[in-house]
Amino acid sequence: MDQSLKMLGMDYGASGGRTMLGSFDGSTLKVEEIYRFENAPVRLGDHWYWDFLRLFLELKRGISKYWNSHGGQLASIAVDTWGVDIGFLDGRGRLLANPYHYRDARNEGMPELANDIIPREEMYSLTGAYPWQYNTLFQLLSTERNDPVLWEKAETMLWMPDLFQYFLTGVKASEYTVVSTGGLLDPVKRCWSETLFSRLGLPTRLLAELVQPGTRVGNLLPSVCSELGVPAVPFIATASHDSAAAVVSVPLMDESSAFISCGTWSIMGVESAVPVLGPQGLQLSFTNEGGLEGKTRIVKNIMGLWLLQECRRQWAAEGETADFADMQEWASAESGGISFIDPDDLSFMAPEHMPHAVLAYCRRTSQPVPQSKGQIVRCILDSLALKYRQTVEELEQLLAKKIGAIHMVGGGVNNRLLCQLTADVTGKPVIAGPVEATVAGNLLVQAISHGEIANAAEAREVVARSFLPEVYEPSDTLRWNEAYDRYLNIAARIAEKG
Repeated sequence: MDQSLKMLGMDYGASGGRTMLGSFDGSTLKVEEIYRFENAPVRLGDHWYWDFLRLFLELKRGISKYWNSHGGQLASIAVDTWGVDIGFLDGRGRLLANPYHYRDARNEGMPELANDIIPREEMYSLTGAYPWQYNTLFQLLSTERNDPVLWEKAETMLWMPDLFQYFLTGVKASEYTVVSTGGLLDPVKRCWSETLFSRLGLPTRLLAELVQPGTRVGNLLPSVCSELGVPAVPFIATASHDSAAAVVSVPLMDESSAFISCGTWSIMGVESAVPVLGPQGLQLSFTNEGGLEGKTRIVKNIMGLWLLQECRRQWAAEGETADFADMQEWASAESGGISFIDPDDLSFMAPEHMPHAVLAYCRRTSQPVPQSKGQIVRCILDSLALKYRQTVEELEQLLAKKIGAIHMVGGGVNNRLLCQLTADVTGKPVIAGPVEATVAGNLLVQAISHGEIANAAEAREVVARSFLPEVYEPSDTLRWNEAYDRYLNIAARIAEKG
């Protein structure tokens, strides 16, 4: 009889979600897909939203599908999602509106408004958060100014995984790692920044209890159990930010390692005992986010596979359907090092037509313009690898130490060309895997909560035993040194033009 610990991990990404079963036998973790679904923002009028009602329906479907196909003992359930986005509840616990999508333009101008009250440098020292306009802080300011009816009725704000948790369990709580993405915390004390709320005049009534990853927050509500035909399974607040969960599953990472959680975004950085709060971190656009066991993830948010996802979506709309394996094959057939983009240029944040945006950037910077879909994909992949090198060098400068290796986890490791390019361009070995890093981290935090795994270090040993990584050694580095110099010059010229 199978005596392994059974747990469900629900993982929501910006382009899709899945329900995964984790089975831990005391030594290794096995992961089985139960249910998978697409996720996409919905445009309504002039704004972009997340369809929370459908996403909650998909969550319940995943639980039902597990119970109908497997049944038996289930130790716990946990949900992780992307960061920054929030929903508001009224005084009776009702969802007031679908959460806005972080790419929605309503936040434009909000960082400048906040900095009129608290200068950028002081804001960074208070929160450790780089002032990206999609941060939760700026979403709050936008709601206050642009949606006064919603603002007046709101009694509680919850981040996306906390919203799922609330409607499953009835418990209002905010998990630390996902909250840390929003620019509202004191990164040293690891609590709400009272100074920030006071000086910006933000109401503290909106704040739920802050809980650490691994906290058991409650059980499934009787109404949910009755609807789904399942028992009152415990719900655990895992490392609810998907990137925080992914970092838990980086195998055997040491202090000299950097990581890339490669999905819609490429989240690149290091794990640290303390945050970086000085002006250099702000200048280099690093942000401090929460991790397991009180650790800080010093990271840069890089526009990642979003670029490829949007190209694929656009080409499908034009009648050419291709999967990511096809796109990798197209790019592999092309010569590299020809044209580059800065993946973080604002023109790629939410363009109407991503392939045209890539071509326009190349024209604007007087580079050879890609002539085929394969050349566009190759341009994007080369540019991501070059951005990773730039980020590694900035990390080494910020931390005053050398990075020895890069651990690359998440769906992006399926792109073997990107993994090899990352090794070649950075000149550092790339340890790739696991692909299912986020859900593995979600499940491992649950196992820690159950007392089956002692701590994060032991969890990473479990990962190393459970998922065989692939190592990419650097080659052809001299050629990429020249390409890197051109890439930096192009980005500098764009920056000078504003």
